Amino acid sequence: MMNNIASPTQGKPSRGGWNAAIFIIFVEVAQQFAFYGLASNLIMYLTNVLDQPLATAAKNVNTWLGVSSVFPVLGAFVADSYLGRFTTILFSITIYFMGMVLLTLSVSVIPSQSCRAVFFVALYILSVAQGGQKPCVQTFAADQFDENTPAERKAKSSFFNWWYLGLVFGATSATLGVVYLQDNVGWGLGFGILAGVLMVSLLLFLVGIKRYRKQRPPGSPFTTLAQVFVAAARKWHVNETLNCESVYYEDEKGGATVEGQPQALVLSRTNQLRFLDKAMIIDEVDASNQIRNPWRLCSLNQVEEVKLVLRLIPIWLSCLMFGVIQAQLHTFFTKQSSTTIRSIGSHFQVPPASLQGLVGIAILIAVPIYDRFFIPLTRKYTGHPSGITVLQRIGIGLVISILNMVVSALVEAKRLDVAKHYNLIDKPKAIIPMKLWWLLPQYLICGVSDAFTTVGLQELFYDQMPEQMRSIGAAAFISVIGVGSFISSGIISIVQSITSRNSDKWLGDNINRAHLDYFYWVLAVLSTLSLCVYVLIARAFEYRKVGGEEKLKAEMSIFAKNHDGET
Repeated sequence: MMNNIASPTQGKPSRGGWNAAIFIIFVEVAQQFAFYGLASNLIMYLTNVLDQPLATAAKNVNTWLGVSSVFPVLGAFVADSYLGRFTTILFSITIYFMGMVLLTLSVSVIPSQSCRAVFFVALYILSVAQGGQKPCVQTFAADQFDENTPAERKAKSSFFNWWYLGLVFGATSATLGVVYLQDNVGWGLGFGILAGVLMVSLLLFLVGIKRYRKQRPPGSPFTTLAQVFVAAARKWHVNETLNCESVYYEDEKGGATVEGQPQALVLSRTNQLRFLDKAMIIDEVDASNQIRNPWRLCSLNQVEEVKLVLRLIPIWLSCLMFGVIQAQLHTFFTKQSSTTIRSIGSHFQVPPASLQGLVGIAILIAVPIYDRFFIPLTRKYTGHPSGITVLQRIGIGLVISILNMVVSALVEAKRLDVAKHYNLIDKPKAIIPMKLWWLLPQYLICGVSDAFTTVGLQELFYDQMPEQMRSIGAAAFISVIGVGSFISSGIISIVQSITSRNSDKWLGDNINRAHLDYFYWVLAVLSTLSLCVYVLIARAFEYRKVGGEEKLKAEMSIFAKNHDGET
């Protein structure tokens, strides 16, 4: 069971569980509220206020999203190696608040000749804060549940669904409320509200300080990885004796323990990536040494932890096109909606970016249905505690994301036909006589694919990473969206370069003369190829094997059957 430790200001053990996790969820809800209150409407600020060309603004948005999603890798390393998750979160919330205050000042009181530079500086301060907070908050919240007991392990599996539901609630509230204020009242007020919410989240995080189950940083997780590779390389010439288990070094405790850390799980040996097994072979040199040299001889647990990391890399690569598709939500989807009839009644005009709230609404509906109906139903047929495996859940989401691009291409083709019919091709700022509800399917499908793939990636990269690298695992999942944004910018540049040779650009400033539908078809084809690769990788994927895991799974299965239908 995970050990509780006392914080420096606390004499009693922290409790953990939902009583602690709920405060951490509030922090993430506020972060999502602030992030999407900015990201969802950023394309409109860059094009309408800063007068940037559409393609340039789209690439700037993608670059900022990419940096914000890649920085968590560095933040996770700092948290796991030096500061710990609690301290990293505390610093990050503070920096986030300061960056949002600076952003608010840049659009309100700072002189126009300096506001552009200050605006972009503030943007990337938020990226730094995102890097520290994003990988740690989810992991810190999940750490409040003990995965060695059936009740808490089941609660943790459900936690990922409800955690993501909270995230979506925060993002949806921002896209529906704050975006309206930005477009109709002022950018200063809109960003000021985001800063205020961040300040409240900081106070709430401090209120729950005595409830948290904390872990001290175990040190650089990359040292273990390096030791296994070095040890395996130094013994590349040693022949492996499969039938003689005595030649392998096994640490019964599962590796070195660190004060304030839970006891490391004892991993079972797997047959994949066998070349790394040489790192735990005891040769003549190791046998003659009284003290183990960690750069020559590694434990079974160390080797299997490295295998866990390496097995996740192909999954990560094969999901990048999902990140590319999601990047369209903040760029071209918003520009599409800005050309449609968005009036509801005689006085209310829906802001273009607020349509992104439909994605959140779809997730808010899909996740509870998945958790309360889909899992119990499929569990009866599969016998799996979660109904289907995590990889199957991700795969379903990838298929739905391809469908999203197909539907988006068809809707855009319809929008262009309407523009041609009413002779609005050369009027890019004109409102096309087409209701915004035509865009409803692509937003809703985007939300359903998100509910499957994103939650699945969260759970996979938390559960399959070594315990001391779980913040980095969370960062790796987040970077799928970030690297996907960078790839999206690259695809935009390639498409611009190729189509600019002809008079008919696919992604020109005049969206009515552009061929955004062709661009969506390209993404659909690339995503289909990526899906084929994912299926091959997923079929060969080997989940983490832990000593005593089968007994725990049996207990969980019995627990699940006895508690189906309970809230």
